[in-house]
Amino acid sequence: MLVRASRPPMLAFVLPGLGAGGSEHIVSLLCNHFAAQGWSITLIVFEEPSAPSYYAYHPEVRIVRLGMKSRRRAAATGALAMLRRQRRLRRALKAVRPELVVSFLTRTNILSVLAARSLHIPVIVSERNNPALQTVGPVWSRLRQMTYPHAVGLITMTQGAMDWFRGAMDVKGWVIPNPVPPAGAAPDRRSDGRTIGAVGRLVPQKGFDLLLDAFAHVAQRIPDWKLVIWGEGPERAALERQRDRLGLAGRVSLPGVTERPGDWIPQTDLFVLSSRFEGWGIVVGEAMGAGLPVVSFDCQWGPAEMIGHGRSGLLVPNGDGAALGDAIVALCADPARRAALGQAARERMADFGHDRVLARWQSVITSILDHHRVRAGS
Repeated sequence: MLVRASRPPMLAFVLPGLGAGGSEHIVSLLCNHFAAQGWSITLIVFEEPSAPSYYAYHPEVRIVRLGMKSRRRAAATGALAMLRRQRRLRRALKAVRPELVVSFLTRTNILSVLAARSLHIPVIVSERNNPALQTVGPVWSRLRQMTYPHAVGLITMTQGAMDWFRGAMDVKGWVIPNPVPPAGAAPDRRSDGRTIGAVGRLVPQKGFDLLLDAFAHVAQRIPDWKLVIWGEGPERAALERQRDRLGLAGRVSLPGVTERPGDWIPQTDLFVLSSRFEGWGIVVGEAMGAGLPVVSFDCQWGPAEMIGHGRSGLLVPNGDGAALGDAIVALCADPARRAALGQAARERMADFGHDRVLARWQSVITSILDHHRVRAGS
């Protein structure tokens, strides 16, 4: 193939920032994977030069920080702010001159297509959420409609998301799920462990308010169990007030983001996903890969593509707090079933292993690079 026979490929990945989210995680894996093969990899982010990275990067990955507002979900919706970001990104791309740009998240995708188009650099855009339910606003929604058809391709994590985009615009696309970390040795979990864990940004999408209500209704039925919600975000104060109002201050803790990725896993005995909607639900895969029993809302999209109900986890109707609470109680009372579901979950996650998923990304990227090198006559 051309990519293997000629010069090392030059890729630029574009992200809002280098935080602890799922998009940042997959980008770190991709950058490290390609850099280890000798590819020239640049990661461009909008945040300040002093902003730290939650995930570790290969020493050959060049990170370019554009020195702009660092919050991942900064609402840069004004025309002037958008133009400023686009111009700064275009300058960075012009300096780096990658053969291909791979961008993540809606607003960044739009800016990447706009910035790269006049430089004649092809762009892959990757959506990491549920476009049917995620609110991006009318301006960004219209810009997405206008710009995505100019990308060389779209990557989503679920077929549901891809079907939505193909119904809304003319795009070529691939469905590639998130990878699950290597399982390693089966954890030696105590049958008397009593911690229910949940992980995610403290935002309405993650449904931690629903989880608190569900836990409050069943707390007396599982008096020895506690709930820990790992993550940070704008809903912290509201969730803490709700917890205290429900009389759960001694049973529920919100310790923030773990110091290292995955530190929450050995501290968890039963994992719960309470999201109203998802792009995939990467923490579900992480929990299952580690052999944790999982209870999840059957939200769109992602959990049902990983969990076989009753076999490798439990799915309950989306938004049904009573059903969520009942499922939690059922597993809390049955350590043998927790162990069986956890083992089946580990086996199921073999389909989403790092090597398999990264190979799919590489196949897509290599085919696009080959195509454009042929067109360029290189």
